[in-house]
Amino acid sequence: MQRTDSLAAAAAYFDDGRFFADLQRRIAFRTESDTGAATPALEAYLREALMPPLAALGFEAEVVANPVPGGGPFLIARRIEDPSLPTVLSYGHGDVVSGQDAQWEEGLGPWALTVRGERWYGRGTADNKGQHSIALGALAAVLQARGGRLGYNLTWLIEMGEEAASPGLHAVCVQQRDKLRADLFLASDGPRVSAERPTLFLGSRGAVNFSLRLRARPRGYHSGNWGGVLVNPATVLSHAVASLVDAHGRIRVEALRPPPLTPALRAALAGIAIGGGADDPAVDDSWGEPGLTPAERLVGWNTIEVLALGAGSAQRPVNAIPAEAVAHCQLRFVVGTPWQDLAQIVRAHLDAHGFAQVEVQVTLSGAATRLDLANPWVDWARASIARSSGREVDLLPNLAGSLPNDVFASELGLPTLWVPHSYPACAQHAPNEHLLAPLAREGLQIMAGLYWDLGEPGHAPWAAGRLSSHTA
Repeated sequence: MQRTDSLAAAAAYFDDGRFFADLQRRIAFRTESDTGAATPALEAYLREALMPPLAALGFEAEVVANPVPGGGPFLIARRIEDPSLPTVLSYGHGDVVSGQDAQWEEGLGPWALTVRGERWYGRGTADNKGQHSIALGALAAVLQARGGRLGYNLTWLIEMGEEAASPGLHAVCVQQRDKLRADLFLASDGPRVSAERPTLFLGSRGAVNFSLRLRARPRGYHSGNWGGVLVNPATVLSHAVASLVDAHGRIRVEALRPPPLTPALRAALAGIAIGGGADDPAVDDSWGEPGLTPAERLVGWNTIEVLALGAGSAQRPVNAIPAEAVAHCQLRFVVGTPWQDLAQIVRAHLDAHGFAQVEVQVTLSGAATRLDLANPWVDWARASIARSSGREVDLLPNLAGSLPNDVFASELGLPTLWVPHSYPACAQHAPNEHLLAPLAREGLQIMAGLYWDLGEPGHAPWAAGRLSSHTA
């Protein structure tokens, strides 16, 4: 059998309706994880939607309880052809964000897979049920083409809490380190840069969510009777926020600005076009760090975003000076940023600018990662994807968004390759989430090519897996 046979088998899995049927069954599981509790559907998804097809592919699978109370379970599935062979670790998540059932367009819903033209609608189609279904379908195609052998070992880790910030993921990876030991990490999540071209990304930006709060007094007071003699916390807080990021989105805290872009990063991002799709917003050229391209600002730089502001009642304002104000903010950052020190950095900055009364609280954080662009796996993967798709491949040093890649890159010490099968306008996390059918079909062939090439003797750079793998 040849490489082309595995790609043909992957395409046939899509064309004859088997991929649709498998994804339809998986979408029907209401696996919301951002409700604050682990529902029975989370474990049911692992046991009923994933374990049977994995067993058919020769995996031995077990459900692992989350050590964090209220966290969703994990699935570890291992397919060992020979302990002396190299091992690939793959990852996905079966949990989704809240369905937001009432907000979907008429005739659509989060828990049924519905086709309208090239769009397949349903919660999890893009994030992440569709994407790990593509990988599993491609794997089956390669095993079919190779007579039941891969030429390497493969381990799958599926979590059910990614949309709740992956509680317990680090702990489970430490506890199960021996079962998760591997030479390469290969997974699918996130969007392509655009629907037109495949994307390979090597890590992700990190994120720190933090809140600024000013509590001026126990209650509000009439603005006519007291305006001009009482501090308005909303006014003060708006200036505190403005001291962090200016009116054009440029970070004003030197310690939170990233290292300068290297020539290698600039070269990697030189051909990346941001936006331009039919459903994409127009890029604001005057926003963000001056002197950088949109791709450099989005992928290679840091940004402070104000996610929400609160003071008084925006829905029904009254003539009163509010008692307190809050700004919920976020730092998206690349490697080389002292993100663990954000609270102290912001505290010192606010104190120096006369805002000592403003409280700072970090509410959520995750590290940034980026595989070394010179790692041999990068060119290998890019060439494989190009060969399977017949298209030029967009290479991102890191995804602009955030993923729990640090546990694989840093904790497990693996070179990390991500091959996404969604696109920017997929409505991920929103009503009307969808997967584009042509991208799913192409994704099946791309993943089949990767799985095939990994088993070609002397073709994959396995010896490089234990070398310098990442920059954290």
